[in-house]
Amino acid sequence: QVQLVESGGGLVQPGGSLRLSCVASGLTFSRFAMNWYRRAPGKESELVAGILKPDSDANYANSVKGRFTMSRDNDKNTVYLHMNGLEPEDTAIYYCNAQHRGTLSIFYWGQGTQVTVSS
Repeated sequence: QVQLVESGGGLVQPGGSLRLSCVASGLTFSRFAMNWYRRAPGKESELVAGILKPDSDANYANSVKGRFTMSRDNDKNTVYLHMNGLEPEDTAIYYCNAQHRGTLSIFYWGQGTQVTVSS
């Protein structure tokens, strides 16, 4: 059974930082691209960051470039999203996604973790 378990969300003041974690189990981690998405109230889902292969660099949405850093620990089957300079516009539920690189119909989602940026 595949599981993606996110953690690290919470309430933070503008300008603050958070680190999200996503631990994957039940899949061959190296075969999956790993992504972070977010969904804010009343808005469509946004791909925030992704790492295509175990040794790839991360790609970022323009809205978070320079503030967020995604990393991947292949030994721990874990991805992280380090978020600095948080803004109220970053408030959303953040979801971890695993996308099989060879078969697009194989993908998994975590349960999501709430990030709220407010003073």
